[in-house]
Amino acid sequence: MPIDPQYLHLVRPELAPFDAFLYGRNSHDPKRRTRSVGDQLSDGRALCEQYGWPVKREFKDPGISASRHARKRRGDFEEMLQGILDGECRIVVAWEASRYYRDLEVYVRLRRACLEAGVLLCYNGQLYDLSRREDRKATAMDAVSAEDESEGIRERNLRTTRKVAAEGRPHGPAPLGYRHVYDKDTGELLRREPDPDTVELARDLFQWAEEGMPLAAIARTLNGRNITTRLGNPWSSRTVHIMLRNRAYIGERVHRGTVRDGTWPGIIDPERFANVQAMLDGRARGKGHDTSVKWLLSGIPYCSVHEPTPLKSEPTTRGRRIYRCLEQDLSIGSDMLEAYVEEAVLAWLSSDQAAAAFRPKASDGRAGRARVRLQTLQAQLEEARTQARTLRPDGQGMLLSIESLAAIEAGLLPQIEAARAEAEEVHVPRMVRNLLGRPLPDVERIWNEQLTLHQKRTVLRLIVTIRLFRARAQGVRRIEPGRVTLSFIGEPGFRPAAARPRLAAVGED
Repeated sequence: MPIDPQYLHLVRPELAPFDAFLYGRNSHDPKRRTRSVGDQLSDGRALCEQYGWPVKREFKDPGISASRHARKRRGDFEEMLQGILDGECRIVVAWEASRYYRDLEVYVRLRRACLEAGVLLCYNGQLYDLSRREDRKATAMDAVSAEDESEGIRERNLRTTRKVAAEGRPHGPAPLGYRHVYDKDTGELLRREPDPDTVELARDLFQWAEEGMPLAAIARTLNGRNITTRLGNPWSSRTVHIMLRNRAYIGERVHRGTVRDGTWPGIIDPERFANVQAMLDGRARGKGHDTSVKWLLSGIPYCSVHEPTPLKSEPTTRGRRIYRCLEQDLSIGSDMLEAYVEEAVLAWLSSDQAAAAFRPKASDGRAGRARVRLQTLQAQLEEARTQARTLRPDGQGMLLSIESLAAIEAGLLPQIEAARAEAEEVHVPRMVRNLLGRPLPDVERIWNEQLTLHQKRTVLRLIVTIRLFRARAQGVRRIEPGRVTLSFIGEPGFRPAAARPRLAAVGED
């Protein structure tokens, strides 16, 4: 039986003074109204004051789950356990059992600590002496109930999430550029809509990314304007990358690999979004810009002897700079190679061949067929998932077993990703589009006056594969015919940038 606090001084006088720890915790769940951590601690203080228990320390873990599915560590809870073991208190006070734990393993840890230190556990206004069999049983039953309630909440949330996803409705916080509108009476989410205060900022981010601005530079720009993430934190390359990957910006809802049309309008042009994804894909494979690289061609040309080994820029003992193969057996002067490549590339960009290379082929219906295939595959997967959630008429299990569903998903998901990639027509990036079809003087002016180093490098990776061959004889410094070859997009020998290996920043400054 639990101990009534008013008789504690009679039942366990040897524990006096009854030094107390207070603990409070809640988790973010907009659909459930729970007592705040502040209210929990306030109730604990009132209880301690009523019975003359000195409050030694207070611990709180706001916004953190206590279930076995929790992703965040409860720092204050762990600190409290150590304080108990160190003999700093005689009583631990919380509002209810579920504040301590929603996981039986956590309950066992707390029980063991209290047993070893001779500390009483207090919740719901009652005291439990865990050295007594009856109190251990009572607290264990409360722990089982708390864990079961947690599992029930999770199952309901998962069902709701699946239903919301199937309907294409928004889930989670509103991304930058959007806002959520809630029912004033029920608090229910009504819709997601563009936020007049931030929608243009979101569009700017995608435009900067498409124009080749480094992610770190985008983050610095936002931080310089004192703009924080939705959590109030500074921006980083990672948070910018996560934002740019979010398909919500083109009005799509993604759930467990399935993409559906969302119920909100897109605020980013699909062409721009596709271009940004292509550039991010290149970076993920090691061929995006490298902020440590400061030379136009570093890591872009290939060594013909050790292909696909790239060339890196490095200084010589005489103060010149050269591009050298990583195997150290082939090199060429930096200024000479850069001038040669720039002249050839600018001439190609102003030619009819360049315009033809990026001109869409009217007879090419692969993207359309891929979209049809994508819809069919997604429908098959959704049907299988529905059967795995549907009970048989005889009540003996589901229409489709979990094992069968897993096998179907393993087969369909790779096909869905391949179809989606083929269905997304990646158009000409803006940087390249602005250079095509112009007279050579205009191309030179844009290249020299409007493009940054990173943008020039991005254009080169998109349109040309550069290979360096051995000189005719040792000591030959000029570029003779065949020493440097350029294979432009659509020509034999062109290698897509995404397939190239990553260049380490060794030797760069």
